[in-house]
Amino acid sequence: MTAPRPHALFSFGTLMDERVQTALFGQAVPTSAASLSGYTTRPLAITDESVIATSGLDVHLTLERQYGAVVEGAVLRLTDEDLAAADAYEVDDYVRRRVLLSSGESAWAYLDAKPLRPAARIVIVGDSIAYGRCDPRGGWAARLAATHIAANEADHRVFNLAIPGSTLRQVSEQTPALLAPRLPDTLLVAAGINDSAVSLSDPRPARDGLTDLADSLGSLADTALRHNARLVVVGPAWLDEDRTRDYGGLRFTRDRAMALRASMRTWCQENHVDFLDMWEPLYEKTDLLVDGLHPAGDGHEALYQHLTTLGC
Repeated sequence: MTAPRPHALFSFGTLMDERVQTALFGQAVPTSAASLSGYTTRPLAITDESVIATSGLDVHLTLERQYGAVVEGAVLRLTDEDLAAADAYEVDDYVRRRVLLSSGESAWAYLDAKPLRPAARIVIVGDSIAYGRCDPRGGWAARLAATHIAANEADHRVFNLAIPGSTLRQVSEQTPALLAPRLPDTLLVAAGINDSAVSLSDPRPARDGLTDLADSLGSLADTALRHNARLVVVGPAWLDEDRTRDYGGLRFTRDRAMALRASMRTWCQENHVDFLDMWEPLYEKTDLLVDGLHPAGDGHEALYQHLTTLGC
């Protein structure tokens, strides 16, 4: 009985070579021509000797975003075992993520492991921390925008659409209408901390942001894919519970924030979505927080430096 081949994998490089396929999968696999819009390629030096031995090359290609460009390649139809073998073959510079082919079909592809490094047009959605509240310089998002645009003023764009007070559920509902005119290739979701809050007037709300988390992130993933954008989820930053015990009728606790962080990380791992963990830069540094929750300028600078280390 022939094993089912449920996985579509877009290849633009060595995986199209039948010799590589035979070495990895034991045989050549069903393949059809395909293309990926909104991308171009750049060379990537390979140092893994086993990968070089399999492909015969010490320079592979990696994808980079470029509006209007198209990468020609092929879709490989793979079994579960084939996909696991392909994952093992790819070096740590790559991660497997969902892309939308020019045909409209969704497929896996191996992208740059640093999710912001290949980006050109970034849309940021989120809450007051992403918005930059309490920092006249506009927070970590404004710092990211400045360096990203300076790197390529002609083609790079950053749109900060964060709204203070937003939950992930609200962000997932508002975002679809915002993306089309901005032509994003990367959707940076930095909402979340409000989903950990508990109302002081009703400590057992009927709707819990942690319970809704998977639905909200799943909706955002679908929205990003429809626009052929890469979803990048930014986790919550550390908070000073002693100073946020009663904040505008809400209670923010460290335990709830850590539960939110863990749930985000788990969902992203299970769904092959990039997760940037922002907990450590402010950990126990209460002097970097204005009110125990919102970073001051120095706090936003620490978050920005950490974000670029992880993402760029």
